[in-house]
Amino acid sequence: MSANTIESQPQGENLELKRVMGPKLLLLFIVGDILGAGVYAVTGQMAGLVGGVVWLPFLLAFVVATLTALSYLELVTKYPQAAGAALYTHKAFGIHFVTFLVAFAVVCSGITSASTSANVLAQNLTGGLVVNGWLDALPGTGVITAIAMGFMVLLALINLRGVGESVKFNVVLTLIEMTALAIVIGVGFWAMARGDGDFSRITTFNDVGDKGMFMAITLATSIAFFAMVGFEDSVNMVEECHEPQKIFPRTMLTGLGIAVLIYMLVALAVVAVLTPGELETINESEGRALLEVVSKGSPDFPIDKVFPFLAVFAVANTALINMLMASRLLYGLARQDVLPRSLGKVSPRTRAPWVGILFSTVLALGLIGYVASQSDSPVVTNLSTTTALLLLAVFTVVNVACLVLRRDPGEGFFRSPGPTPVLAALLSIALIAIPWGQREAIVYQVAAGMLVIGVVLWVLTWLTNRGVRAKKTGFRDIDHLGE
Repeated sequence: MSANTIESQPQGENLELKRVMGPKLLLLFIVGDILGAGVYAVTGQMAGLVGGVVWLPFLLAFVVATLTALSYLELVTKYPQAAGAALYTHKAFGIHFVTFLVAFAVVCSGITSASTSANVLAQNLTGGLVVNGWLDALPGTGVITAIAMGFMVLLALINLRGVGESVKFNVVLTLIEMTALAIVIGVGFWAMARGDGDFSRITTFNDVGDKGMFMAITLATSIAFFAMVGFEDSVNMVEECHEPQKIFPRTMLTGLGIAVLIYMLVALAVVAVLTPGELETINESEGRALLEVVSKGSPDFPIDKVFPFLAVFAVANTALINMLMASRLLYGLARQDVLPRSLGKVSPRTRAPWVGILFSTVLALGLIGYVASQSDSPVVTNLSTTTALLLLAVFTVVNVACLVLRRDPGEGFFRSPGPTPVLAALLSIALIAIPWGQREAIVYQVAAGMLVIGVVLWVLTWLTNRGVRAKKTGFRDIDHLGE
């Protein structure tokens, strides 16, 4: 964009975000975001697809995620700005509209992930009320949806307090979610120790849907990918970290390693406790799948009465982080004049992007209501699958951008090994394309619908910029998208 098309940033909106995160907070942020709703949301469906080898899709998803994380690390240490995937796309290809689509796809993934978490939270909360005898039976979809929506409103209030408070809340929730998953792991090993578990099931593949081993495992891996995402959210928080170029590589890879270790142990616990028949039907429980494992595996202990409430806090963590990320990316896009400027307003007192928070919350509420209204479709499964689909597309672009940007003479602090970006891009495309016909149609409807909302906002901004401000629409300063 030529210099004469660039305006100064909107007056009265030059408040910057605080740098509040060191390596410990960043590690908890990454681990908390990865561990949160993912394992609760997808374990049941994966077990229903592949049976005892449910650990394998987790492992394969970890490989794809780690390869992509290496590309992110190369790029974030070379360009330590908060724009994340949008920054890398723009520097690689220089097409403003493509950059916007990638950025808004990341926003959409954050909102769909938070919406998934809200529904998993509602399912575990009501499941806990039933287990403790406070409800006679599980409530219907309407009650679950109302609880999920109420939780999204609560998250908005927390985020309006500012990023410092949100990250501190994240620390507490991360510790709780690690405790909850430790209970699942402990129950599994306790069952095996007393002879009630069968460890040999971990090599048993059950082709429940007659998809064949390759298709079933590929589909399960694309679903498991939802449980591995989260590391990329930290890139959008880089402006709020101390010494990001120094702490990011080790912290991100450590977070991924901790997450996959816990996931593998959880998968082993699930297989040890549940019979092959129960593994086939566990997908019907959706977000309550791990609660069933705990209830069956510890009949002599009241752990199942406490576990669902721990799960509620664990899942809340993922939603908090994703809505935090989405609102800050909306804030950055608005300040670049590619979305309406009102989305970039910052509270003078808390320095939180309050309009972006409210807008992303409204989108989440609408999304939850729409998917829940499709009575013949599993809510958690479709929302989590939509999130994975959006991020796989974004990761494909980022990996290609990593290759292109190796021509940039700028020095980074980390370089992904040789051809790993190529491999990561190809694997991401494979996880998008191979299970294409196996996903519900609503997954594609939701993904496309949210992107259309972004395009409409882009067009409205383009018309305003052209008709009122006599300027072109495009990124004025992509390096500082998130500042």
